Amino acid sequence: MSTPDFLVHHAADSVGVVTVETVQPGQTLTGWVMDTDQTVTIAALDAIPLGHKIALADIAEDDTVLKYGHDIGRAVLPVRRGGHVHVHNLKTKRW
Repeated sequence: MSTPDFLVHHAADSVGVVTVETVQPGQTLTGWVMDTDQTVTIAALDAIPLGHKIALADIAEDDTVLKYGHDIGRAVLPVRRGGHVHVHNLKTKRW
């Protein structure tokens, strides 16, 4: 596999981390699932900057979001597969 466009740390994760410069809507991305050494392909729905998250599946409002196999917060808005996940639609559960 060539250099991945995003990384998924754990097979149970609901998001991957973009590893290339800004992704454009409609761009087909290839990701690497690190713990299983598998690849996944997703069409980006939004522009996503380097280091931000992409939804690996549809995420409903109030769903727990997993990254590194751990709960990183809850979705405050629905996010479709390939959508940008960041502070505008993901909040901590701490407050």
